[in-house]
Formats: sequence, C-alpha cells, structure tokens
Amino acid sequence: MTHSLTLLNGTVASSDDLAPLAFAGFAHFTAMQIHDRSIRGLDLHLQRLRDASDAMFGRHLPDAQIVDYLRVALNAAPENASLAFFITSSPGEFVAPRAEVQLDVVTRITDSATVPLGPLALDVVAHQRDLPHVKHVGEVAKTLLLRRAVTRGFDDAAFEDSEGRLSEATIWNLAFWDGRSVIWPEANILTGVTMQILQRQLSALGVDQKTQPIRRNESLGHLAGVVMNSWTPGIAIARIGDHPLIADADFTGLLHSAYQHEHLVSV
Repeated sequence: MTHSLTLLNGTVASSDDLAPLAFAGFAHFTAMQIHDRSIRGLDLHLQRLRDASDAMFGRHLPDAQIVDYLRVALNAAPENASLAFFITSSPGEFVAPRAEVQLDVVTRITDSATVPLGPLALDVVAHQRDLPHVKHVGEVAKTLLLRRAVTRGFDDAAFEDSEGRLSEATIWNLAFWDGRSVIWPEANILTGVTMQILQRQLSALGVDQKTQPIRRNESLGHLAGVVMNSWTPGIAIARIGDHPLIADADFTGLLHSAYQHEHLVSV
C-alpha cells in the first residue's frame, strides 16, 4: 500500500495550500529514512537546514521549530518511511523580497525507499551543480543526465568537473577504497548526511580516511567504489564509464557496519 502525506508548517496540507508550491523552484531540503519512527544524524540534518536557509534566505528557522515539525511528521508516519523537509519562502522565485522573507516548511512522508541492489554501472558526464553545497530543488539536469545514462546502457551517471575530477553522482555521494583507506573525492560537492555519518563513525572505529582527487583515467583501476545517500550507506559500483572497479564486498560491509553504529534518535 502506498503511503503519502504532505504537511505545511506542521499541519496536513490541502490542495489549495500546495497549489502555489507545485512549480516553485526556490527551496532547499533534506531527506531521511525513518526506522521505528526514529532517524539517524538529526544534528546533521538540522545543520544542513540552517546553513542552506542562511545561504538562500539570509535567515533560518530555530532548531526547536524544525524539531516540532519533525515530531508531528513522525507521529503521523508509519514506523518505517521516507521523509523529506523542504524549506521555501514567500515571496517565491523570480521576486525580490521587500522585507524579511517568511519561511515555510513542507514535509513529505512517503513509503520507505526501494534501494537498488547493485553493483551499478555509472556513465561519466561533464557537470557541476549550481550551489553544490546546498541541497536545493529544481535540478532538472540531474534527472535528464540519469535518463540519458540509462539509454546508454548504464544504471546512473557520475559527474566529472572541469578539472577532470569525479565529484558525485546524480543523487549520490561517491566513496572509494584502496584496501587501506576510505577515499572521498576532492571536488565541489554536496556533503551528504549519510556521508557525514560515515565519516564520524569510521573515525570512531579508527578507519583511515583521506580526501584526494579521483580521475577515471588515473585512479580507478586499483579501487573499489560505492554510491551512498539517505537510502543506503553503500551500493557497490561495478564500473565508471569504461573503467571497471575492484569488487570488494568487505568495503561495502564496512560502511554498512559503521552506519549502524550511528544511534537512531526519537524526537
């Protein structure tokens, strides 16, 4: 059974409430998975929302207000579900505010994500997202590049910047493994919440991590790789473009184990 519920500022939204937002493109969001009506990385989600609101609107809502809306959503949600928080403003896009903007929170609750099994084959496309440090809406290129990759026989697409560095994938962060260290790509990326959870839990476990440029023509042959997002801490990558990666189930297992060390938080 498909579950879907949308709240506006903590109250069930009507069609009239949502109509002005249907094509609004000036908003940012964070996405999370609910397990037993609890979430991981609450502090990281709150920080993401604060920083993005400051960047886009020049102000942010208090954490306590966001947590109140989250509590309402969790009480209305199934025990396990997907949840996305969108923060938008009045006036919307293409309008310069004449006073302090009003911030609204749209919360969308849907069924738990269906995670691809992998391993995945990623096409390589030249692309750099606008405002890469903000998880914002309206990124038509990501869907277009995903669909083009599928028509070319791939599962998804990875981005390559103007310096020839792999950065991220359409809705995923990338991570690699050389048998000793977890390697994070050095590039302008959106640092995902799952990525940040893994970084702190891997540090707590004493696993070596480093950040360095990853170029497909130089580095991939001796690396294992994964994609990650709120759905999962790691799905193996079989190849990026024409370059196969090493199959290493222990790397994926390490990331899943580290992720489980992050406590679920009930608000």
